[in-house]
Amino acid sequence: MRLFTAVTPPAAALDALDAAVASARPTARGLRWVAREQWHMTLVFLGDVPDDQVDTVAGELGRVAARHPAMSLSLRGSGTFPPQPVRSRVLWAGVDGDTAALTALATDLREAAVALGIPVENRRYVPHVTVARARITTNLTAPCARLETLATEPWQAAEVHLVHSRLGAVPRYQTIATWKLA
Repeated sequence: MRLFTAVTPPAAALDALDAAVASARPTARGLRWVAREQWHMTLVFLGDVPDDQVDTVAGELGRVAARHPAMSLSLRGSGTFPPQPVRSRVLWAGVDGDTAALTALATDLREAAVALGIPVENRRYVPHVTVARARITTNLTAPCARLETLATEPWQAAEVHLVHSRLGAVPRYQTIATWKLA
């Protein structure tokens, strides 16, 4: 099962992001826009986990998540991967607020996954919500500028989700576990 852990913004934040994305769409061609129902902040991408290990992984990651407090977050600003908008492939909305707590949660979940034998990437964690992707390196300066004014009201992030990702022409996500933060 292809899995990742994530935090999902509430409806009010998604509404604001939806409006910002609508203003950015006309400024860029050739992008594949992520559907609103798939917007989330990935904490750890676990990759393919054997079916017979999913319960063990879910149990351990749930214990790790439960040790972390709920945190105040908001969506603010924008960025790209790589971070040079003139030659990028991913457009994202930024995350603001208690990002140190969010990063600590992501780090602990990653370390728990590694301890379980799951090979995960060891990149610097950048909290974000991916809103569009390009198949080839593209100039994302204009849509990034449109998203830069995004600023939502803060909310309490109180849950982490374990999500099954099914690839296809349109990826499908299914939450298979939800853990409350302390």
